[in-house]
Amino acid sequence: MNKKSKTLKIESPRIAPDELALLELSGVHSNDNYEIGRVQDGVIEDQEANKATFDKVKFKNVLFSNTSLTGIELTDVIFEKCDLSNIDFSGAIIHRTEFRDCKMMGMNLADATLRNVLFDHCMADYANFRFSNMKQVLIQESFLRKADFGYSKWQKIQFYQADIDQAQLSDIDLNGIDLSDCSFNGLGVNVENLRGCIITREQAYVFANLFGLVIKE
Repeated sequence: MNKKSKTLKIESPRIAPDELALLELSGVHSNDNYEIGRVQDGVIEDQEANKATFDKVKFKNVLFSNTSLTGIELTDVIFEKCDLSNIDFSGAIIHRTEFRDCKMMGMNLADATLRNVLFDHCMADYANFRFSNMKQVLIQESFLRKADFGYSKWQKIQFYQADIDQAQLSDIDLNGIDLSDCSFNGLGVNVENLRGCIITREQAYVFANLFGLVIKE
């Protein structure tokens, strides 16, 4: 894969995934702490908990179904080939965590705090990041079509070959944010928030159309 020469440096999870013992997880309970292990090839369904904590855990091939884990705290966690579609992670605190080859359609990360987080080859259309606080976040080769980032705070965010078509970016300060490697035919944006945003010439035509401008060749 041809990476950009100046890829955003983020801290990786501080775990050795291949050395983790199997973690038996029959259910998730509020305020409980789960640490140092791996959860693999299973289904976590019909769970509802608040402020559960996961530390140094790897999830692989895990399906989350009808599950709400509000206020969850994730530190040094890896999700690989997991299905987190429609899971409720609202109010989450996520640090040094990777989502790799995951399905995250409609995932709720509203009001979440993300630090040193990687989304790699993820399908996250319709995901909700509304009012989230994101810093040191790398989104690469992922789909976030019609995702809602409205009113989020972005700092040191990098997109690499991300499809954000029709995503909602309203009331986000985009000064210094590089969208030039994103693909989209339309976005929900405020014209006053676009100052300093980095885009390609072709994308400038998209924004011109959004705001009803006519460009004369």
